[in-house]
Amino acid sequence: MLEGLQQFITTSIGEYGLLAIFVLMVLESACIPIPSEVTMLFGGAMTSTAFAGPGNELDFWAVVAAGTLGNLLGSWLAYGVGDKGGRPMIDRFGRYLLIRPHEVERAHTWFEQHGEVTVFVSRLLPVVRTFISLPAGVAEMPFWRFTLYTLAGCLPWCLALTWLGAVLGDNWESVETFLRPVSWLILAVLVVGLVVVIRRRWTSVRAEYAALDAARSDQSTEDEGTRPA
Repeated sequence: MLEGLQQFITTSIGEYGLLAIFVLMVLESACIPIPSEVTMLFGGAMTSTAFAGPGNELDFWAVVAAGTLGNLLGSWLAYGVGDKGGRPMIDRFGRYLLIRPHEVERAHTWFEQHGEVTVFVSRLLPVVRTFISLPAGVAEMPFWRFTLYTLAGCLPWCLALTWLGAVLGDNWESVETFLRPVSWLILAVLVVGLVVVIRRRWTSVRAEYAALDAARSDQSTEDEGTRPA
């Protein structure tokens, strides 16, 4: 599956160049797990005449710009989904997502106080960088602050990978091969952490929502009793 995805990415860039890099990076940053390592490393390799062939090479800074701007646009899309739909979804389905009612406000406070560092650092981490925009939107992190630190994190990531791809040329896959276990390790840690959280929260969160439903039911009964006949 991974080999097929890599083949799709490299073929797309080979055929459509900067447009493919831009679109792939939009998707990667909009919570679709397309590995930006492959996109930007191969894009960087395509700036090398020895790799791409005379007349087929891409401009180095255009590749960096396409990747960075694609990441930024994808981040805006994910942020918008979280900002507009996240809170109503959590209010309606929070019990099934094991999110307590007050924790959205806690997340809002966290992003208000630490959002800059969270977004910036997350943009420099494989896997995590793909999904950070959604919770930032749910927590209503100020949009232009989110944009600034997203850009600050995306630019060095895209620049470094493009440069490595350009330097290595035919050997660009060696970097991706090195980064792949790192990505899998981060993913494994996230999955294990999620399983632990679910096991710990299952009973307590369901009990909290049951108490909330009971309180709402009692309040509704009281309201009906005080209505004039």
